[in-house]
Amino acid sequence: MQVEAQNNTDNSALLTIVVPFYNEAENIPEFLPLLVNYCQERNWNLFLVDDGSSDSTLALLKQFADGEAVQVFGHGRNMGYGAAIKTGIAQVQTPYVVTIDGDGQHKLEDIDVLLEIAQNADADMVIGSRVAQRQEDKLRKTGKSLIKTFARMLMPLPVQDLNSGFKLYRSGLVQNYASLAPDGMAFSDTITLCFIHNGHKVMEHPIHTNPRTKGKSTINLFTAFDTILQILNISVLFNPLKVFLPASLFFIVIGFLWGIPFVIMGRGVSVGAMLSILAGLIFFAIGLIAHQLSALRMQLLNQNRANMHKDR
Repeated sequence: MQVEAQNNTDNSALLTIVVPFYNEAENIPEFLPLLVNYCQERNWNLFLVDDGSSDSTLALLKQFADGEAVQVFGHGRNMGYGAAIKTGIAQVQTPYVVTIDGDGQHKLEDIDVLLEIAQNADADMVIGSRVAQRQEDKLRKTGKSLIKTFARMLMPLPVQDLNSGFKLYRSGLVQNYASLAPDGMAFSDTITLCFIHNGHKVMEHPIHTNPRTKGKSTINLFTAFDTILQILNISVLFNPLKVFLPASLFFIVIGFLWGIPFVIMGRGVSVGAMLSILAGLIFFAIGLIAHQLSALRMQLLNQNRANMHKDR
């Protein structure tokens, strides 16, 4: 799965930048030389991950691999944006890691700003928030709004740009939570929810992005639906009662409201009312079981994180 992976990364570096690529051959000649020089000037590591591109992306990336600070990894097939991020993050040995997109839309000088904020505020995650972004497509803007609204219904959400791909992480934490996030585009949303739910310090800083001039975005309507499902999945993992308890109460209340008039009229117990109450009890039981499983999994994650700190 990994190509041109080296093990002699400079461990004295403070930051590693992970960049996923998928069919970005048109953007690489303009964007990547600037990024490589930028990292070399600051003694940062750079991990480039090709996610099974069908064009010449991987061949172009290999031209920049120096066997030291710049490393190239490749997937034999397209596995997803999140999978590419995970491949790069898993190899990081520096205290901080930044993820940016491979289309050249992010401004490199913003990386310095996010790193400075993380160090000064002792933050665990700093999001490059596109709140001051140029006017974007109405459909895409609506989709983002729905995703954010849905996420707020399930857990507190103190950030504006949930799905920004431009993020700075404390490396040990993101490596610990990466397995909980999906392999698709929903990685950005769910990894942020992981940090927020577990009480880590998450901050935002407004950024401006460059317009995409070449290539084509892979984000579509299916991405929005998948993201909503993944947010629901991560919410059930961390706080299942937040999902199952309201559903349980809803069906039980409906059952009683439906059944009481039948009892008052002396017509016995309504079958529909009993089924609704039974459904509510089943949701409640599932919620309790899911809560116990969630507690066990979180305990394992905390143990893994403690072991990682000992190893370091």
